[in-house]
Amino acid sequence: MTRLTGRALRLTVFVGEHDTWHHKPLYSEIVHRAHAAGLAGASVFHGIEGYGASSLIHTSRLLSLSEDLPVAIVIVDTEERVRAFLPQLDELVSEGLVTIDDCEVIRYIGRDSKPGESDRKGKKQP
Repeated sequence: MTRLTGRALRLTVFVGEHDTWHHKPLYSEIVHRAHAAGLAGASVFHGIEGYGASSLIHTSRLLSLSEDLPVAIVIVDTEERVRAFLPQLDELVSEGLVTIDDCEVIRYIGRDSKPGESDRKGKKQP
């Protein structure tokens, strides 16, 4: 389990929900690569309205159905690990926005599962 407290970087990647990488959602590819790289954690947030460099407003309102709502992938880890991950984003993100912010981790605690116990999804832990 990764231990993380104190100064860190927050990496945020803004893309469209329908952006893909080899027929797979781009946000999913970013999360899986972050996991494989050993980063402390990643979360995907689905936007309900927004616009970017194209100035086209995307919204979830029924009367103006959008085909590509915004998605934000947020990753927090040490500066060294986040910066080491950036070349992978250069490969993956052709349209979107990538930002880095300084942050302070106050508390980062994972769930301790004993062997044979089920996690929240009902899967048994090894």
